[in-house]
Amino acid sequence: MVLIDVFLCDFNMTAWEYKVVAAPAKGQKARGVKGPEARFAYALESVMNQMASEGWEFQRTETLPSEERSGLTSSTTTYRNVMVFRRPRKDDISAFRPKLLERPAYEELPAPELASADAEPDDTTPAPSDEPVFHPEAGEEEPSGFPTALKTRARTVEPDKDQDTDESEHAAQ
Repeated sequence: MVLIDVFLCDFNMTAWEYKVVAAPAKGQKARGVKGPEARFAYALESVMNQMASEGWEFQRTETLPSEERSGLTSSTTTYRNVMVFRRPRKDDISAFRPKLLERPAYEELPAPELASADAEPDDTTPAPSDEPVFHPEAGEEEPSGFPTALKTRARTVEPDKDQDTDESEHAAQ
């Protein structure tokens, strides 16, 4: 038997592996099978069942020309009968079906506590003041070229506390 393997894809993007097998030329004897037609059919059936047991699906039978040498200088055309089988390729990822995992159980968290209007203000942030910390009468100028947030902080922080705050911020980093 002559075997030929071919790899092709169909429109569903399934990659198929094809196998071409020479069709039996004569019938096969078996118990209970009588007559040349029945023996030939039994030979075809045996090949098809053997290929199916290996996972191959029968597609069709073809009669194809084959040019062969005849003597030293001439050639003749002989027609060969072949059987075509296919099966999905084993390394084909289109057959992969991911498994959907269940959503993990989660625990209901308590709602965050909101600050009430009666709560005391946090001592870590200084209360804003409209009164500037720098003293224009002493010749100090308002900072310029700084973002508004820095200008606001310069107005609200006392000079002695400002130096202590900067040192504690550098130590924390």
